[in-house]
Amino acid sequence: MSYDVNGKTIDHDEEGYLTDLALWNEDLAAIIAEKEGVNMTPEHWEVVNFLREYYQEYQIAPAIRVLTKALTKRMGADKGSNKYLYELFPYGPAKQACKIAGLPKPTGCV
Repeated sequence: MSYDVNGKTIDHDEEGYLTDLALWNEDLAAIIAEKEGVNMTPEHWEVVNFLREYYQEYQIAPAIRVLTKALTKRMGADKGSNKYLYELFPYGPAKQACKIAGLPKPTGCV
C-alpha cells in the first residue's frame, strides 16, 4: 500500500499511516488529506505543523485530550476546543490530523 507523490512511491500501513516518517512532505500531506476528504486550509496546516513540532519534541503523537490541552496553551481556548478540531478533522482530530502530518497513530486511538 502506498501513496504516489511527485513520481515517488511512499509506503503506508493498512490504515494509511506512513511506514517511514522521514518521507513526509507537504505535497504528501495534501494527498493524504484529499484521500481523507479534508480540504487543507491555513487552519488545518496550523494544527498539522503543531503536531509535527510536538512529535519532534516528545517523540509521541498526542491523543485528543493531550492535543486539546497543548493547543489551548499555545493558540488559545478557541483553537484548542474539541468542537473546532472536529470541524477541521471530522474523523477524529488526533487520528486524522496525525495521519495527514505523517505521524504514527496516536496512543490510545482505536
